Amino acid sequence: MNKEREKIDELIKETLNEEEAKFYDELEEQNLIGKLGEVYKGKMGWLAMIMNVVLLVIFGLFIYCIVQFFGSNETNELIKWASAGFLCMTAVSMLKLYIWMQMDKNDILREMKRLELQVATLSNKLDT
Repeated sequence: MNKEREKIDELIKETLNEEEAKFYDELEEQNLIGKLGEVYKGKMGWLAMIMNVVLLVIFGLFIYCIVQFFGSNETNELIKWASAGFLCMTAVSMLKLYIWMQMDKNDILREMKRLELQVATLSNKLDT
């Protein structure tokens, strides 16, 4: 299937002018670091940065809860610190999930742009 995709990509690039071909090349699949960088460059990049600061604070609270958990001897305090640690890890998981969902959204938008470009190219071919 990868060979078929490469053939289609080559056909599309042949029909595009220079500017469109450059735009099409920008829509290529990115690695994980590139995808993560796109989350911070988008319209909601400021929110992702704030969420990372909050994530670090909550992770610091989690470390504090672990230290307190291992330092306490009473059962009630053990339950309290274990519950607080569990809540911190749940919050960290939710914040990480948001970032991964944004990365997935950017992938879907990139594929939609590729499809739009392919449809426009095909319609240009049919018009001529």
